[in-house]
Amino acid sequence: MKRLITLGWAIVLGLAAILAGCSSNSQPVRIGEVTRSLFYAPQYVALEKGFFAEEGLEVELTTTWGGDKTMTALLADGIDVALVGSETSIYVAQQGAEDPVINFAQLTQTDGTFLVSRQPIANFSWDQLKGSVFLGQRKGGMPQMVGEFVLKKHHIDPQQDLELIQNVDFQNIASAFSSGTGEFVQLFEPTASQFEREGIGHVIASFGVESGKVPYTVFMAKQSYIEKNQETIEKFTRAVYKAQQWVDTHSAEEIAEVIAPFFQEIDADILVSSIARYKEQGSYATDPILDEAEWNNLQDIMEEAGELQQRADYGKLVDTSFAKAVIEGN
Repeated sequence: MKRLITLGWAIVLGLAAILAGCSSNSQPVRIGEVTRSLFYAPQYVALEKGFFAEEGLEVELTTTWGGDKTMTALLADGIDVALVGSETSIYVAQQGAEDPVINFAQLTQTDGTFLVSRQPIANFSWDQLKGSVFLGQRKGGMPQMVGEFVLKKHHIDPQQDLELIQNVDFQNIASAFSSGTGEFVQLFEPTASQFEREGIGHVIASFGVESGKVPYTVFMAKQSYIEKNQETIEKFTRAVYKAQQWVDTHSAEEIAEVIAPFFQEIDADILVSSIARYKEQGSYATDPILDEAEWNNLQDIMEEAGELQQRADYGKLVDTSFAKAVIEGN
């Protein structure tokens, strides 16, 4: 009996040592996502399919609700990696940051909003917005800047040719429209699809299609963090790339099934239709490389909106070395 007890303890201690070894080899990474969105489907796929875990990363995901809050958390070391629009890294650089924020892995490559009208419009043309009440997005954010960029592209002056409402907080825009504010609104999925199903609004155009490719949502970190954690950043980027490839080669139904735990309040059919809409217009980047043409398009949009003090150097705020390494290694 004593021998059996001794053997039992040896097994327990051995398992404990193995578990301790696994734990010590697991690298924690704290992500702050600017919002919870179907637009970020590849990130949730990376978590649910275990791609981060395969790389030895223990990822903690927090929704930080807003670009300003996300960047504040990153700069204050409350998070390690931010998933947010690239414009935020430019804003930080414009403020003269000594430790700049570096974009290292792109997740989405188009705007994610759609033009929704209160009434169905069979043959929509952009000039129909003239003289209307347009419920837009927060000033200075990418949705608003893209919105104004597209309007100007179609020869519409946002300040003169329509009544532009921009004083509604992001989280309240949908409820404001459903309560009767505005004739047109700029919305993300799944709200756009939900409004269609409920008869509240009708999707008539895509800002993502109209504005072209931009580094709309990107994983970024402080330069000091990247320099100290290069292996971690490469592993992180590899997991993101695996997820991007998985999303690219699987159906909207399959993606919806995987990421459903992150969107338990959304009906399955709305998940599928929303993801399908994003896939059809190429919103999900198929690799993590943020190229210079996209970067320049982003700055053109910011310039048009009057939010860019001076052009930001692509080479200083974008690091594609990790993305290229993981692609070449596969």
